[in-house]
Amino acid sequence: MKTLSKTRERFYWDRLRADVEKWCRECHACGARKGPKTRTKGRLQRYNVGAPFERMALDILGPLPVTAKGNRYVLVLMDYFTKWPEAIPIPDQEASTVAEELVRAWVSRYGVPMILHSDQGTNFNSALFTELCKLLGILKTRTTALHPESDGMVERFNRTILNHLSLFVSKNQTDWDTHLPLFLLAYRSADHEATGCTPADMFFGRTLLLPCDILFGRPSDTPSSPNEYLNNLEARLESVHAFARERIKLASERMKTRYDSGATGHHFKEGDQVWMYNPKRRRGLSPKLQQNWEGPYTIVKKLNDVIYRVQRSPNAKPKVIHINRLTPYRATDHSSV
Repeated sequence: MKTLSKTRERFYWDRLRADVEKWCRECHACGARKGPKTRTKGRLQRYNVGAPFERMALDILGPLPVTAKGNRYVLVLMDYFTKWPEAIPIPDQEASTVAEELVRAWVSRYGVPMILHSDQGTNFNSALFTELCKLLGILKTRTTALHPESDGMVERFNRTILNHLSLFVSKNQTDWDTHLPLFLLAYRSADHEATGCTPADMFFGRTLLLPCDILFGRPSDTPSSPNEYLNNLEARLESVHAFARERIKLASERMKTRYDSGATGHHFKEGDQVWMYNPKRRRGLSPKLQQNWEGPYTIVKKLNDVIYRVQRSPNAKPKVIHINRLTPYRATDHSSV
């Protein structure tokens, strides 16, 4: 430690090392810039769904190059249980556009989901969108800020979309929206890693007919009557969903075991003071010279094992923060010393 070495060269007193280490550890300016040596990491919170339309993810992908049709974003919708996706090209990400497409592309075709989960985008948390969810009886939930891991399923799907589009777009990249329909056909008809079934099997109880099937044909299993078809469909869906639930459970357990291996097991209680990780990116200033930690914040309430409500001052607006962005505050203002 450079500070300790320089102090020893000039001074001596009992417990010098402990005092210098305490001084450096409690330096507010150092804490705001460097943060802790070991970051807090909470345990993974699982949310396993057991039926179609129980919970649905909502996200915006973009901005992308403006297409010939005027589209710049992709509205991404995905059912947590069946993994059935929709990817709708849209010209902007205004709340009115998102609300209209949600009703047109999902609600009108498949019905109303029970829970709708998104990030903290202003379009998803606007008065218009809130009123739409209230009108349809949808419970609206959202991730915590700067913690995209809270919605890993849709983040992975977004990467899959971009990987696919990068293979097929033209050189000027203005035709990406024309490639989305066939991408969705391929995704919906492929086995999903988590469920072991295709989204189409989970959604409709049958395999999608692909262009190659029309060309080469498929074994015929045409039922003799509508009742036979319904009975077969019910049995197939029950079997597929039971198989998928077990697969999802096992995948969730493996993910939790892997994630929790790095958890610190730290918890805060009401009244504790903490640093909050909040990297600032102000225009005209170098991000390399800006402070990444703010504090002290006070823990107002523990919402669950990993989510806390914190407040900078009694009159400040409370914030809901994931534990991974918090660390104990032990700093002291040395500026007046």
